[in-house]
Amino acid sequence: MLSTGASTSPAALADVRGRAYATLLGSALGDALGATVEFCTPSEIRAQYGVLRKIVGGGWLKLKPGEVTDDTQMSLCIARSLASVDWSPTDIAERFAAWFKGWPIDVGNTCRRGIARYINHGTVAGPFNEGDAGNGAAMRVAPVALATLADGCLLECRAVEQGRITHNHPLSDAACVLIGRLIHMGCTGQSLERLRGEIEDTIVRFPSFRFSPYRGLATAYVVDTMQTVLHHFLSTHSFEECLVATVNQGGDADTTGAIAGAIAGAFYGPAQLPEHWVRKLAPTLVKEIQELSGHLVARSPLGLSQPVMM
Repeated sequence: MLSTGASTSPAALADVRGRAYATLLGSALGDALGATVEFCTPSEIRAQYGVLRKIVGGGWLKLKPGEVTDDTQMSLCIARSLASVDWSPTDIAERFAAWFKGWPIDVGNTCRRGIARYINHGTVAGPFNEGDAGNGAAMRVAPVALATLADGCLLECRAVEQGRITHNHPLSDAACVLIGRLIHMGCTGQSLERLRGEIEDTIVRFPSFRFSPYRGLATAYVVDTMQTVLHHFLSTHSFEECLVATVNQGGDADTTGAIAGAIAGAFYGPAQLPEHWVRKLAPTLVKEIQELSGHLVARSPLGLSQPVMM
């Protein structure tokens, strides 16, 4: 396990960078895999694919194999902002607005409403809304987690702040923070038992996230999303197995896949990302993810704590 003290060995920091890369790339892979079966039921998936194990595109969005959706695109908006200007919710909101004005292939209703509010009124946080308990903020929190490595308090603050650009609901906030903490723990090489303990602690405070017995729901409601992701992450034993199980649950499969991919990518590391999946993504996307993940680690409290080599 990596120490997060004042200094970290080059080998340990290299492992963190690799896991950070796997976090962002794993999220994109989950998005691309799951988008094919978004809004499908498990029985519909079985009838058409048996078990969906390959990135094949299609689905209701008629995607090309390896094409990603709003989950990855909004995460990239945040990652680019963090790599450029450190922390600015206004800059993130501006990037969301520019992306939105470019007519993306998909954007969730709550994200659409929040971005429109920013465009029309310039506010980077909306008021509490009972309808904001969707998964659109949680799906894009991974870059914030990487940029706050080694500082849990900073993570909690910024994970919620980025979320409230579009979603202001305690369940959305809690999901963003939990995903971020699991990414922190995975990127620093902590054990599955430690991650399980973090999940259990969150469930004590937010009992609706309890996933045992698993109800089999994978809707865009953040509770269903988190139950699906946590159930499949803890009941599988590899990155690929986790993502295949998650997206074959159907429902909001691009988002459950993206979140599971981020958590599993951090935990299992880059060696477990299936090469035949990675080859389906655009090379420019893979390259940008590699560059951005490196920038985010370097600018994180963990990265900044390392001695400068002369």
